[in-house]
Amino acid sequence: MTGYGDELFKGTAWYYSRYRPLYPASLIRFLVERFSLDGKGHMLDLGCGTGQLALRFADWFEGIVGVDPEIEMIEEAMRLGKEYRVGNLKWFPGDLDTYKKTMDLDYRLVTIAKAFHWMNREQVLDTLYEMVSSGGGVAIVDDYSPHKKILPWQQKVNELVKQWYGLERRAGKTTYSEPALPYQDIITASKFELEIHELPPYEHVWTVDSIIGNLYSTSYAAKRFLGGKAPLFEKQLKEELLKIDDSGVFKEQITISIKLAIKN
Repeated sequence: MTGYGDELFKGTAWYYSRYRPLYPASLIRFLVERFSLDGKGHMLDLGCGTGQLALRFADWFEGIVGVDPEIEMIEEAMRLGKEYRVGNLKWFPGDLDTYKKTMDLDYRLVTIAKAFHWMNREQVLDTLYEMVSSGGGVAIVDDYSPHKKILPWQQKVNELVKQWYGLERRAGKTTYSEPALPYQDIITASKFELEIHELPPYEHVWTVDSIIGNLYSTSYAAKRFLGGKAPLFEKQLKEELLKIDDSGVFKEQITISIKLAIKN
């Protein structure tokens, strides 16, 4: 995690594993088909968080390693792995360079899901090129849509986050900076070959509680930033959301984009 310190997601893992939207089955199917996964070989999930994506691939590899610099995330991933009784996953607290010194495998697939923006992107791809087997690749997964229309309830959430957390988006010991180059440009400049794919949109249903929980799972709206004011923030957010829709149910169309870095 470049420049943001070692407490970027401190205190968020509990919320992360419970309230982050799960990736759709269409993403799993796409990657299984694109890389002809058959239960053999190994996968690396870089920036794995609490491991929900890695766990979805347990049947498709001999072994999977999840790497994340946040020890709380790794501990939650270990808990989930035990809860789901998955035996072929290992978890490594640290960064890619540290992990590489311990590994003796190559990988058919590396996933980086909603985490590439935190990394030294050019350096990470350069390092991964030596770790990926021929015909394999790196799947950079995101649901960021710059031209997506902001729904009224999302606009209200954004307004209240700025009111309670400040106008600048926090990120660890500093504030967040958008990547200077699009991911596809970074891949094109690397040793990998680029493929771009977009999956059909899918609907995610939010409740007031899951909206709050998802906020608390983020680097910029971690509950610890609010201190003793958290109950007041939650009360105001609930009241404002219920004014928009008194059912307390809010729907969102999410589109997954996949930038593939292929090693031929």
